[in-house]
Amino acid sequence: MALMRWLGGSDVFDPFNFDSILFGNRSGSDRSDVAAVANTQVDWKETPEAHIFKANLPGLAKEDVKVQVEDGRVVQISGECKKEETSRPGEKWHRVERVQGSFVRRFRLPENVKVEEMKAAMENGVLTVTVPKVPKAAPRNIDIACS
Repeated sequence: MALMRWLGGSDVFDPFNFDSILFGNRSGSDRSDVAAVANTQVDWKETPEAHIFKANLPGLAKEDVKVQVEDGRVVQISGECKKEETSRPGEKWHRVERVQGSFVRRFRLPENVKVEEMKAAMENGVLTVTVPKVPKAAPRNIDIACS
């Protein structure tokens, strides 16, 4: 969008202007909410011991984030990015790109997890959620009897 304006064109055909393509002419707060959900980056990795989620949440405190389990196996990560700065007399904003608004991400876990042992930690703007897996039962050898 900014590139198209810089080039002197309209932002109607800007391939990077997802807000206008997907959501038409919504108000600024609606666009912020949509962008917050779309921009919440979460990686999901499975190891032999656990499912591990890492979410980039720069600028958020752990008090601004919730991790919940819904329906027994759905991990929900949610939170709110709040607007911090306010304008003072004589100040002029040239650009506001940091997202504000609410976000929610949900992930359905497989059946082999221990949700009651789930842990979450936040460090340097990265939330890590670890959901341990139920250990696989070792194969058991069955003695074959002779008849």
